[in-house]
Amino acid sequence: MCRRAWQCIAGSDYIVGYKTYVELVKDMAGANQRVISSGMTGEKERCEKVIELALRGHTVALVSSGDPGVYGMAGIMYQLLEQTGVELPVETVPGITAANAAASSLGAPLTHDFACISLSDLLTPWHIIVKRVEMAARGDFVIVFYNPKSKKRVRQIEEVRERLLTILPAERPVGIVRNAKRGEEEVIISSLRDFTSCRLDMFSTVIIGNNQTYVQNGRLITPRGYKL
Repeated sequence: MCRRAWQCIAGSDYIVGYKTYVELVKDMAGANQRVISSGMTGEKERCEKVIELALRGHTVALVSSGDPGVYGMAGIMYQLLEQTGVELPVETVPGITAANAAASSLGAPLTHDFACISLSDLLTPWHIIVKRVEMAARGDFVIVFYNPKSKKRVRQIEEVRERLLTILPAERPVGIVRNAKRGEEEVIISSLRDFTSCRLDMFSTVIIGNNQTYVQNGRLITPRGYKL
């Protein structure tokens, strides 16, 4: 979390967000601040509540995990303001997204070009996700997977692995970080052949190396190409 995020949360009248993310910052709330949380799929309603409170003259912090502009709430907030014609001052405060947090724990796997792909098909059709995965692999990008597996969505990660094995070598290094920088962090280095046998869930970030990524002393490293 950057310093500006701390300042915005401290200076707000209300803190609004998905309950899991609000739990991460609720200890920052002051005695006079109100905290409003809700469950999954309530993104639109949360933004509408923020707009309602702001129109009453309140300063509101709408929290996301990681960076609000990376699979976060910034986009839908701007869309709703546009659709409703409401004019309010909005500041998007950057954060540390899961790709950066996980990469720092693994070593330096994102030193060269990379692609981030969410495997959640709640908002994106599965065939489009698969196409993006295949194109990223053929383009030799380091690939970061968000939302690799959930309690209900268990087969998709296996399908992705099978597709990747038709393009990439089975020994391609893969890093997995669970709860990156949140305490009780788990860091695993595996391979494309074996990574789906590791523990994967919605708290996990998966990073698949490109053709130059290698493992050294338990670290995942992708060279940039400097002459050393």
